[in-house]
Parts: sequence; C-alpha cells; structure tokens
Amino acid sequence: MERGGAALACAFRSPSPYHSPPSQWPPPLLRGRHPPASASAGVPRLLPPRGWLFSQIRLLDTSKGLSRCSLKTFSSFGHPRVSLNNEDIEKDKILIDCGEDQDCVLDGIVALGKFDALHIGHRELATHASRSGNPFLLSFVGMAEVLGWEYRPPIVARSDRERVLSSWAPYCRNVVPLEYQVEFSKVRYLTPRQFVERLSTDLRIKGVVAGENYRFGYKASGDAAELVKLCEEFGLSAFIVRSVMDTAKRSYNGATPPVNSTDKGQVSSSRVRHALSVGDMEYVSKLLGRKHRLVLTVNECCLQEREKIVFPKSCMLNMPPADGFYENCGLVNGGYLGLCRVTINSETIDIELEDKNSLTSNLFREDQQLGIEFG
Repeated sequence: MERGGAALACAFRSPSPYHSPPSQWPPPLLRGRHPPASASAGVPRLLPPRGWLFSQIRLLDTSKGLSRCSLKTFSSFGHPRVSLNNEDIEKDKILIDCGEDQDCVLDGIVALGKFDALHIGHRELATHASRSGNPFLLSFVGMAEVLGWEYRPPIVARSDRERVLSSWAPYCRNVVPLEYQVEFSKVRYLTPRQFVERLSTDLRIKGVVAGENYRFGYKASGDAAELVKLCEEFGLSAFIVRSVMDTAKRSYNGATPPVNSTDKGQVSSSRVRHALSVGDMEYVSKLLGRKHRLVLTVNECCLQEREKIVFPKSCMLNMPPADGFYENCGLVNGGYLGLCRVTINSETIDIELEDKNSLTSNLFREDQQLGIEFG
C-alpha cells in the first residue's frame, strides 16, 4: 500500500456541482433466484428512476440454470473449459490484493470495470451497488501489458484512490466503496460463463453492477444482456445501469473531438484524458465530479527557490494537465497550505504560493507526497 498523498487544491472560476447526492430510492433489481435481503417485502412498488436499463429483462431466458454445488472451476490461463485440480485452484486466485480465502467481497455487490478515472459514471455504478448491499469495485489491472498497449500514466494516482472513493460515501448511503484488483491475465481467457461462475463460486458475491455497454469474457464476447442471463443461472442479482451522458459536450475550434469508436456521448475515461490533454480543467471537473488531483513525490530532485517550488516531471504519479499556466490552485500537505499558481512545461512543474510563509522545510521530507488539484 502506498502512502497517502498530500494535496494541492485549485478552484476553477465557475464551480458548479455535476450531480447532487442521490435520493434514497429502493433499487430495482434484475433478480436472480435468490433476491437480496434488502429487497424486503412491504416496500411499495415504484416506477424505476431514470438511469436503469430494463428493456433487456423481458427478452431474457428465465429458465433455471445449474446449481452452485454442481459447477466446476476453470483455469484462467489454459484453454477454456479445462477443469482444475485443487492445487491449481489454490494458485489461481482472482483478487490479487485479497487474502488466501478470497472472502473480501463475500455477499457484496460488485461493480465491474476498469475504473481508470473514477469519474461520475463510475460513481453511478457504486451508487447503485450500495442500494442493495455492501458496495465494491472490481478493477481490472494489467490490461496494457497483456494486450501490448502503449503505457499511459493513470488518471488517478494509486495512492489517491482511497480518498476519491471516500468522497463517494454521501452517494452510497454513507458507506465508502472498497476496491479490489483483478489481474487481467488471470481472467483473460475465461468465457463469459466461466467468468460469472468464478464470481459466484470463488468470490461468493451477492450480485453485480455494470454499465449498459459493458463487455466481458474472452475477446469481449459477452455483453450486458448475457451478463444478466448468466447471473440468473448462478443465483446472482444483476444491475444494468444506463451510461451517464456528457451533457457539457465541449467542442474545440467548433468541432467535437473524436474520442474512440465506442463513444456515444457518454462520460468516459477517454473523455477525461482528452480534456486533460488540452488543459480544459473546468470540463475535467465536470466529468470527474471533483477537481483533478496531480500527485507528486518529494525527492532530492525537487528544488525550493525563493518564491516557488520546482518539481521535475519524473516526480508525477499520475496524468498532468497540458503544459500551461494555471491559477487559483491551493497546496495541501496534511492540511490546507494556501492558494498557489502552477506552471507546467516540458520538463518541470513550478508551484508559486501566494503566501510565501507556507514554504517551509517540512514540505521536503523525503518520500512525502504532494498533490495539485485543478478545476
């Protein structure tokens, strides 16, 4: 576990909250054979709120599937449908940051995804998960290495993710969602059925939450409709949530920039990356539901000049905004230190505090982390 970072907070000129905390509405379920206890009798039937995807449930096969006790466990490394012996199962754990028993998400509701940016669409998944049980995120990591993608710095620093998830508590019935990592190489070759089977038999969860565009299984062969059908067979509840759409619809030079082939106007990590790359921090804040925090590690390469602090870019732990000048920023080091201005160029990040008395030697303890929030 990395150390928690200190933060620099920058205010943008026209702040406006993108979403307010959701009302306490009993969640609709795409039910498995064993509905969760929270969906108790006596709750009045209400029309589902906007944001839930119900069009698929009428088309799903509701026939009973295999019972839990009759299912086999499959290898995520070998060919599909090859059964494992006990020794192989012991070595092939799904969660890489959980214990030997793999019981970290036991009886919980897990949201599925990559969760790079932890943006408002991801927060919406956690919100729905919290309405029917203990909310968890299962984040898939190591995809770039396995698939040969070019390395990109994370949008959220690893050491800062706990803080971001803690800020979601007001949206999640005052519960902080917990995050666990699934190494992509361990599940890459699983078919959709094998993947859901392992969630059910190995992790013993109660249900899943996914977006309407969610793809899973080997070569992304499964979609949201199949996820619902498979969860029905394995006795899990399935929640399919409509995408949170990007209402800002920013354009540059009169044109909306292309993001990727799957872009249908929804909030996405790709949109966040593009907005960061052009330095539109107000737009980034709307997509994230918070200000973007750049986390820096203090080391011997950092310089304290008369009126500013200079960090080499090698100190960055996550993706910065585009090179340029940013005003109305604030520095936090375990507590708020005051407003600052930030200049980012090709080699360094220069921080100039308005209150020069805030520049103390305590800022330069080795391996300490500082963060800059823009927005």
